[in-house]
Amino acid sequence: MADVKRVQRPLSPHLQVYRPQITSITSILTRITGNAMVVAVALIVWWLVAAASGEDAYATANGFITSWFGDLVMSLSVLGMWYHFLAGIRHMIWDSGHCLEVNTAEKLGIACLVGSVVLTLITLIAL
Repeated sequence: MADVKRVQRPLSPHLQVYRPQITSITSILTRITGNAMVVAVALIVWWLVAAASGEDAYATANGFITSWFGDLVMSLSVLGMWYHFLAGIRHMIWDSGHCLEVNTAEKLGIACLVGSVVLTLITLIAL
């Protein structure tokens, strides 16, 4: 068998090499918010099942969801829902071949972040 000469190649670039960019941060946030909404759905399902199960179960679930911690989780879930929704629209725009320039992509990322906060505040004030 021929003697294989090993070439010293650099390791794949990772978080220590690149500085975070708005597009990479928003991509990571899209994944985080998608998974975090599972927690909110689980809490809502628990609350609905408890309501159907009886008065004691409902009192426990309702007490948790209406506590300060439950309010915080649900408010952050609304933020995650709006962000995930806006990021999905951004990806549909990109999938159509539009707004792929770096400056435009960064502006869309900032718009997703700002838009999700504004829409969350509107939602929480309306409810």
